[in-house]
Amino acid sequence: MSNLLDTTIAKAVVSVCSTLFGETPDEASIQIQRTRKEFNGDRTVVVFPLAKMARKSPPEAAELIGQALVEREEAIVDYEVVKGFLNLTMASGVWAEGMSAALQNESFGKQPRHSRPRVMVEYSSPNTNKPLHLGHLRNNFLGYAVSNILEAYGHEVVKVQIINDRGIHICKSMVAWQQFGQGETPESTGMKGDKLVGKYYVAFDQAYKAQVAGLVKGGMAEDQAKSEAPILLAARDTLARWEAGDEDIRAMWAQMNGWVYAGFEATYAEMGVDFDKLYYESNTYLMGKDEVMKGLADGVFQQREDGSVWADLADEGMDQKLLLRDDGTSVYMTQDIGTALQRYRDYPGLDRQIYTVGNEQEYHFKVLFSVLAKLGIEGAERNHHLSYGMVELPEGKMKSREGTVVDADDLLAEMVNTARAMGEELGKTDDFSPEEKTALYKQVGYGALKYFLLKVQPKKSMMFDPKASIDFIGNTAPFIQFNHVRAKSVLRKAGVGAAGLAQDVQAIGNDVLLDAEERGLIQTALSLPEVIEQAATGYDPSLLANFSYDVMKAYSSWYASHPILQESDQAIKTMRLAICALAASSTATAMGLLGIEMPEKM
Repeated sequence: MSNLLDTTIAKAVVSVCSTLFGETPDEASIQIQRTRKEFNGDRTVVVFPLAKMARKSPPEAAELIGQALVEREEAIVDYEVVKGFLNLTMASGVWAEGMSAALQNESFGKQPRHSRPRVMVEYSSPNTNKPLHLGHLRNNFLGYAVSNILEAYGHEVVKVQIINDRGIHICKSMVAWQQFGQGETPESTGMKGDKLVGKYYVAFDQAYKAQVAGLVKGGMAEDQAKSEAPILLAARDTLARWEAGDEDIRAMWAQMNGWVYAGFEATYAEMGVDFDKLYYESNTYLMGKDEVMKGLADGVFQQREDGSVWADLADEGMDQKLLLRDDGTSVYMTQDIGTALQRYRDYPGLDRQIYTVGNEQEYHFKVLFSVLAKLGIEGAERNHHLSYGMVELPEGKMKSREGTVVDADDLLAEMVNTARAMGEELGKTDDFSPEEKTALYKQVGYGALKYFLLKVQPKKSMMFDPKASIDFIGNTAPFIQFNHVRAKSVLRKAGVGAAGLAQDVQAIGNDVLLDAEERGLIQTALSLPEVIEQAATGYDPSLLANFSYDVMKAYSSWYASHPILQESDQAIKTMRLAICALAASSTATAMGLLGIEMPEKM
């Protein structure tokens, strides 16, 4: 609503200035913003640029404009001048009309489906040598939320991941399982497949360190020992045999990867994320070689005397980048080039690819997008690296090889158990059925985790604190969920729905005088379309997280000071019920885009 309201105000200011000062300012030059909380009013016009044409000081010009607006515009009922700023108070009917429109529109805040180009979002992209961990949770929640937000903004969205299913890392797990596993399987151990494979990745590291120590003790230099430890040589041999197509190695690789995929699928289901298409590194790692050779033939890349192929990016402020080694083998960049081009072929009309990857890969993606542009991909500059900071623990960084990561499954279970313990301690779920309790504890526990990881701007690193995330006070999902449930409960008790309230509140219009707290709450809730737009264009779910908190924080304060069901004046009661409905629906939409479920009761 803010954009529409600001356009209306801007037109009125242009008209007033033309009459008062004999000059007509450009409507696009009129600066309007929300009035700061410490001042009276709803919208603020910046008058400094208009003072020159008025040939008066900014406060004098603001006074004249304010007087004229109140006299001429029914929607503007009061004004206040603060230096060169003109704070305008809108009529209650303006907010009533805005609420009515929002409550009648089930898709309020969202743009028409597929009204914008097709985009692709890549996220998760795990290695198949270990289970998903806390870092993957932030990656998945971020990528999934951005996908939802882009879709709400009108884009057709394709959600993908590339699974890093080949290389020395999986060979290490394979060798350790061969040497120490005694034929263990997920079925024989009762372990999830990804955890079983991860167990042997850790076992490899332990055996490797022990062998290096033994070789050093026997007189070998440490650097040589690290290169010649028998278990490492076995892993390298396994990788070479895999690349040569050895049937036995390939069969073991397929079996162990299958265990991991089943484990991943179970974790994704608990996370509430999904994908439209999966890409596998084992299928894509050679894709880019032909593309690079085509680029070489077309003069896009250069070949050195040793036969290696390079991209010269000096004209873009970057170094030269190796694309093919002197022996003709690919590097990681080559694979990404091939995969990106294949995706453009798989999804014609793809406007851009968005890669959800940690901030340590920022330079990599600058190079990738530049190379794609050199290869003639139209719009390659629109591709985006959704860079995010690492999630750290009080104890320090996580290390997969040493088994010090926070396992995703364990953390999800811990959040549910914490929610259960809090619910039982407070006695709030005594009348819930077992099924209702299970659903609620997941909604609260998972919601707390997702919100904590998404409320921070993606680029910022963060310290994870499980206890703080599930607090019912402050900027947390449980606080938002609780107040949303409170609003829904009021509406249930009143026996009213959004459609009926929309009609009633529009009929009331200016008959009920809204106070500053009410106007502020309504204005915040009605800003959902603008917040979705900002979150989509900035790839920033934290804007919607903090929007949800702002709405429910304002609602909580307003609820405490404004009787609703006890109100005897029917028009006031209806207006307040509409405010409940608007706050609840706007928050539910925003939280839903983050992948967070809102309980009906708690």
